[in-house]
Amino acid sequence: MSDVVDSDELLRRIQRARDWAAQEEQHWKTRSGRSGDTEADGAREADLLAAVYEAVRKVFDEVVTPGSNSAD
Repeated sequence: MSDVVDSDELLRRIQRARDWAAQEEQHWKTRSGRSGDTEADGAREADLLAAVYEAVRKVFDEVVTPGSNSAD
């Protein structure tokens, strides 16, 4: 784990992580919004996970583009 990473590679890794968090956020938002989901606990869990991934994505957004979430 002592790999040396330049700033460009670090930025690429952060962007990939941000994109992944955005995909997961969308997945859980979609899952929580399904009308056929009768399990209330499952819907609450999906809402919670969507909020968690949204927070992670916003942190990565702020790292990549400072001030990008200041309007929220």
